[in-house]
Amino acid sequence: MPDDAADDPLADLADLILNVGRLVRARTPDSPGTVPLTETERQVMRAVDLYPGAAPSEIARRTRLQRTNVSTALRTLEQRGMISRAATTGRGIAVTPTDRAAANLHTLRAAWSRELAGILGDDLDAVRHTNQLLSRLEQRLTDDHAGQHARR
Repeated sequence: MPDDAADDPLADLADLILNVGRLVRARTPDSPGTVPLTETERQVMRAVDLYPGAAPSEIARRTRLQRTNVSTALRTLEQRGMISRAATTGRGIAVTPTDRAAANLHTLRAAWSRELAGILGDDLDAVRHTNQLLSRLEQRLTDDHAGQHARR
């Protein structure tokens, strides 16, 4: 790993990911019928979409959010019809996305695709390669082992 932060491709990648995410969100048009979400609610919904049936404690662990913040977000998302909670064996709770959440995500993905088509639509092979890389990175950052490595 490079010692010089000014010439560190991994730091550059993190910086670019953060900034590109912000820019995409800023350019996403408000569509009628979409449910606006806070940053915390977006993170929680991403975990619920990736891990349907996860318990609130698992969502907190995977998102690296405080359990109280996840609980607050889940209450709001449930009130907005974005998630449902069901009791599991014992005292557990399983959180799943609703049809409304799926429709909301579909609308957002369509808007993102339209926005990026004019910028990257002529290089879909590179986009697919980048998607694979970022998916692998996301998986490793959200699995239980990644959290253990981050705390060392």
